[in-house]
Amino acid sequence: MKIALLIALILVLGAGAYVATQCPCERTPGMWLSGDLQTALVDDWSFANDRSVAPLCQIEVRSWRPHSINLNCMADDEGRLFLSCAQCDGKTWSTMVLNNPEARIRIGERLFPVKVRRVTDEATLDLAWQARARKVGREPTPRPPHWWSFELVSSSS
Repeated sequence: MKIALLIALILVLGAGAYVATQCPCERTPGMWLSGDLQTALVDDWSFANDRSVAPLCQIEVRSWRPHSINLNCMADDEGRLFLSCAQCDGKTWSTMVLNNPEARIRIGERLFPVKVRRVTDEATLDLAWQARARKVGREPTPRPPHWWSFELVSSSS
């Protein structure tokens, strides 16, 4: 009985360590993101549209602990970077970033410190929606009302 409990404990701790250090994995959130930390400020994020480098991006947000997930990211024609989120109200990461805009984004193997702000301007939301359609190779459709967008700005912290 004690051996079975010990084995179960080791498996649970091992799985937890894997998720904390290796994810986000598909829909499983992770904690800390790893990658080549970039310290230079970024003015043009258009490289995020290269699907061979970054079909998805990962964002790490913080409250009392790091939380990271996979999201669509895309740059508009001006090189501004956006994240998209369907039915985002109340999701863990969006709630955390609304309370603390400091985050890190991983695009490919590179990790960038950013500040995140929710976009509420209809024209900018439409630009981000169109950039998303271009990145995923779809014809633009009307933007659904439950779709949120966040603009990310390069940060030195």
